Amino acid sequence: MPGNLTLDALKSAADDGTIDTVVVAMVDMQGRLLGKRFHVSNFLETAYKETHCCNYLLATDFEMATPDGYASTSWSAGYGDYIMKPDMSTLRRTPWAEGAAMVLCDVLDHKTHAEVPHSPRAMLKRQIERLKALGLNCIAATELEFFVYRETYEQAREKQYRDLTPISAYNEDYHILQTAREEGFMRPLRNQLYAAGVPVEGTKGEAEAGQAELNLRYSDALDMADTHSLAKHATKEIAWNTGCSVSFVAKPHEDLVGSSSHIHQSLRSDEGKPAFFDADAPHGMSTLMRQYLAGLLTYASDSTVFLAPYINSYKRFAKGTFAPTRIIWSIDNRTAGFRIVAPDSDNVRIECRIGGSDMNPYLALASQIAAGIAGIEQSLSLPPVYNGDAYGDTQTTEIPNNLRDATAALDGSSMLRSALGDEVVDHYVRAARWEQEEFDRIVTEYEIRRGFERS
Repeated sequence: MPGNLTLDALKSAADDGTIDTVVVAMVDMQGRLLGKRFHVSNFLETAYKETHCCNYLLATDFEMATPDGYASTSWSAGYGDYIMKPDMSTLRRTPWAEGAAMVLCDVLDHKTHAEVPHSPRAMLKRQIERLKALGLNCIAATELEFFVYRETYEQAREKQYRDLTPISAYNEDYHILQTAREEGFMRPLRNQLYAAGVPVEGTKGEAEAGQAELNLRYSDALDMADTHSLAKHATKEIAWNTGCSVSFVAKPHEDLVGSSSHIHQSLRSDEGKPAFFDADAPHGMSTLMRQYLAGLLTYASDSTVFLAPYINSYKRFAKGTFAPTRIIWSIDNRTAGFRIVAPDSDNVRIECRIGGSDMNPYLALASQIAAGIAGIEQSLSLPPVYNGDAYGDTQTTEIPNNLRDATAALDGSSMLRSALGDEVVDHYVRAARWEQEEFDRIVTEYEIRRGFERS
């Protein structure tokens, strides 16, 4: 939901000393929050209008490297500035950080003051505007799954992230006894997010030892992406505060199931009526819904990089793990890439099960909406519903199972180039290729362990 703090309320909190710091953050390509901490007096004086950052923040990787090949910024262009423009509707208290508030920013070109087209927030906003032109709004909910470990981040780093101790000892899916043992972390997570204005529904154990899921109430697409990013960041901070660590890596070990971020989505009219529901249609799915879903299916390969952005992301797509492997749709079937939830009701919606916990929610939602709009505009026909175990199927289309293939699909996507712009697609193609290039040059522990003596 929007932030729970107005500018006037912040002034009052500054006067009485309850807030002394304001975190001003933008969302980078990886979905992380990057920015600055301001003394509240400076924020109230000037920074609530704008501040600045280096433009490499939207052309870097997890290591904050400066890869070549980006048209938007480079060493030859001198790495100039972007404007970070606070969206004051997102201003909120952050109870996990004493005396602090936070606001999210749009990223603007320093010269033109136009939104930077490849900034994740701008990409999603553009697709939302395209929907509005059709008289529609997207309502979404993104799930957050992650692993919780007893080691702190520092201890995990010292162990080189190997042989970590899950916070629970065995599969804890819906397990009340197991999850009771993690309440020292999960209870503050729920309560502090709620106090920050985040509409927390609940937490539960997931299908692996130490794996958890955080569920947030559905909202409009931009607000959902903001809330997802805030909650993901807060989960890490609250874990650090309580002496444990969490990981949103999609596949933490080859013997474990992966962590997903399923995307529930539906459309409503400008009047707020469910546009996906038709009581007289099969499964309650309106013609509009069927066209939207057909677009998601048709352009699933094009969009996969935005749902699975890293080498590791593709290790998650494995038989028998509840992660999908085929581009199909089904009714309440968790082996399918797209699952119809709540059929025959006005809550009927689409769950995309392809996304992993490492996805950037803005990019994922932007690409989903773009594909759905294409389905509507092209009046695409929906293939027959799939029944049965999709893991055993070899006749349907496979989700790209590696980053190279997914990158090629993105690069060749005329639909996404039309919806997002060539410069935006080229930017994220370069980001994906950089991830591949970096992995290709690294000698892995697996290679040495396998071949040291026997090669």
